[in-house]
Amino acid sequence: MGGSKTLPKEGIGKILIRGTNWIGDVVMTLPAIAAVREAYPAARISILVKPWVADLLRISPDVDEVLVYERPGVHEGLGGIFRLAGELKAGKFDMAILLQNAIEAAIIAWLARIPVRAGYSTDARGLLLTHAVKRPDDILRLHQTLYYLEMLRALGLKASGKEAKLIIGEGEKTLADRILKTRGIAETPLLVGMAPGAAYGPAKRWYPDRFARVADRLIEHFSARVLLFGSAGDHAVARSVQERARHSLVDLTGETSLREAISLIARCGLFVTNDSGLMHVAGALGVPTVAVFGSTNPRTTSPVGRKSVVITKNAPCSPCLRETCPTDFICMDLITADEVYDTAVTLLTEGL
Repeated sequence: MGGSKTLPKEGIGKILIRGTNWIGDVVMTLPAIAAVREAYPAARISILVKPWVADLLRISPDVDEVLVYERPGVHEGLGGIFRLAGELKAGKFDMAILLQNAIEAAIIAWLARIPVRAGYSTDARGLLLTHAVKRPDDILRLHQTLYYLEMLRALGLKASGKEAKLIIGEGEKTLADRILKTRGIAETPLLVGMAPGAAYGPAKRWYPDRFARVADRLIEHFSARVLLFGSAGDHAVARSVQERARHSLVDLTGETSLREAISLIARCGLFVTNDSGLMHVAGALGVPTVAVFGSTNPRTTSPVGRKSVVITKNAPCSPCLRETCPTDFICMDLITADEVYDTAVTLLTEGL
């Protein structure tokens, strides 16, 4: 990588990190955030993110403060950008590290008069950065965690590991207990989470009837209780899974905040999921995770966790990265309920 220079090590007391915008992307930046903390152990690290991912960073041990970019809201439009820049200027940050790639992030840091501004020189923003890193084309073929770590290496920071870790606190544990008690499932031999939806489109979604078959077998053989996770937009898919299952499942789609979902996933002994943001959360929490990949590329976005297993098939058309399949959906069709169930049993009984 070229076009960069080493970040200063002295005189850095307050660091602003511009975080990414989506749950899975945020999880994949956690190793980079940890690398910034390691390089500047005494600094105060604040992270600027959109409100829907803020709870994810609030449980990070490497972040001291979460600042919310309220757009839509008070930071909407040109006036909102100037308002946000003014708020950041008042924070008197010594350095901004931009993990988000958009030119807007660089404009805001520049308007905030943050003296050291570092990030990839994408989106024509190189002139707004004091420490611009040229992005090589081949980095897009690496796992996304390495995308951010390589930028930090180019800036002179040590960034060795790519494992993403989330550790919940007592508040999250108490929250999970309360929700489970309310649902009448405080006591169960095995709690299984499932995320049958996916935000990017149906090409990322394994069949509801196969999720249902796996759920039924886990209930019958392990006395499990199965929780269905997702946003309100995933409710129709979750309902389809329940309609095809012989046993009752607990549909939480659209009913939990991100903090509540994180707290409950941390209590699960197993998570079965499509490629989704919650897949990354489960992996980072260390929950044994079976991840089903179809149209997307596990090489770049697989869950980063030692107890995660990806199931994918080398269909000639995959990874196509399409929202919908224009042909026969063979990449998902080849993944059977038996294979997913057997992988889950291996995780439950033998570990990795």
